[in-house]
Amino acid sequence: MISKTFLKETKELFREGRVRISLFIVLLLLGMAVWISALQYKNVNEQYAAAKTTERAIWDNQGEKNPHSAAHYGTYAFKPKYPLSLVDQGVDKYAGTSIFLEAHNRNEAQFSAAADQTGLARFGDLTPDFILLFIIPLLIILLGYNSFTKEREMGTLTLLKSQGISRWKWLLGKWTALFTPIFVITTVLFFVAGLVLGNLNDFGVFNWSALLTMMLVYLGYYIIFINIVLLISSLAKKSGISLVISLSVWIITCLAAPKAASNIAESKHPYPTRQEFAANVLKDKEDGLDGHNPWSKEAKILEAQVLKEYGVDSLHQLPFNFDAYRMQKGEEHEAEVYLKHYNHLKNQYANQSKVYQSLAFISPFLPTRFLSMAIANTDYTTHWDFADAAETYRVATQKFLNDNFAENSSYGDWSYQADASVWKDLPVFEYDPPNLDTILGNNASNLSLLGIWLLASFAFLSFTSKTV
Repeated sequence: MISKTFLKETKELFREGRVRISLFIVLLLLGMAVWISALQYKNVNEQYAAAKTTERAIWDNQGEKNPHSAAHYGTYAFKPKYPLSLVDQGVDKYAGTSIFLEAHNRNEAQFSAAADQTGLARFGDLTPDFILLFIIPLLIILLGYNSFTKEREMGTLTLLKSQGISRWKWLLGKWTALFTPIFVITTVLFFVAGLVLGNLNDFGVFNWSALLTMMLVYLGYYIIFINIVLLISSLAKKSGISLVISLSVWIITCLAAPKAASNIAESKHPYPTRQEFAANVLKDKEDGLDGHNPWSKEAKILEAQVLKEYGVDSLHQLPFNFDAYRMQKGEEHEAEVYLKHYNHLKNQYANQSKVYQSLAFISPFLPTRFLSMAIANTDYTTHWDFADAAETYRVATQKFLNDNFAENSSYGDWSYQADASVWKDLPVFEYDPPNLDTILGNNASNLSLLGIWLLASFAFLSFTSKTV
């Protein structure tokens, strides 16, 4: 019964011109999306490599200079573009690609791709994740909305019942016939993406296990849609009603719910404006983290401690330049101020994510979207991890420069110039994103939500099959 139903449904699907045309269009769009994304991925990584090499050469060839001048001269940390961004670009389009590292300031990432686009960008980009998240669920609706209603409309349901069909086998045959073309399309996309990434001069570590995990996430998402569409078809009286209800579910699930969740999360846990953020940082720099111990006061305490530690009564008697030593402690103090306020931003993001998860019961789109971006290393968590790594490197760079200044000059001597070869001793900035195990651990709640959707959709479909 299962195989006969599967063959019957498959023949009927591919006999219809609308189905063949739809499958061809989806495959064509996927091919174009992968091709465009591969070109973009290769182009961006070439720019990244060129910028990284050029900026390092500029740093290494500063010539003789006071280390504090070099600190203000600064350098850049460039965010790599990782392989699976070819499949899901996530927030990479909107987040900056480079951070200017200088003394006394923690800067935001700049030069996002969205800032350079024209007004046509409002119509969206043809990317694999757009097709995976929005178009394929529409294809599932087109293929399956009349799976059961056509049996009623054609009068074959009564005939099948009179023959004593096994309802669950009949259902399984229809389910398999609907799942098979979706499985083939998804597998082909990810296999082609894997081949493309495997043959590029990759600037990140391509991992087949991560690609396979992402594919399984999307297959789970599609299975949920298949179950919902079949459930609606089994309950609806006519194909037209089934189609309208299924499309309404798609609109709510893929369009309305994510937008509503975003608005609710933003209203409950808003981010401070850029002006508010800068004002709060400046206030803590002037007044101190606790509000009543400014750095000027802390610097006096530090001076007294150092004099006591070395048993001298004048800063000129110290075996190093106290100015440089104090500047480094000031950098570390300001880094703590920035850490406090950036942690607040991350806490707001975590609270917003909890709101998204609390609304995931109305849409499997939300956990799927978050999992896809996380596995691709294109989510905000990875972006902030990169920003934190850049900040750690910035503080380490200031320490490298201030230590050189302190060790090779005396108090009050600002005429010291470091040798031109000193700059090459600074380690190159490198950033490695979280590995797959860490990502899945951090997204355990999203995995659980997707699993709950899978189980619930199967349970409802199984229960409904008894009444077909």
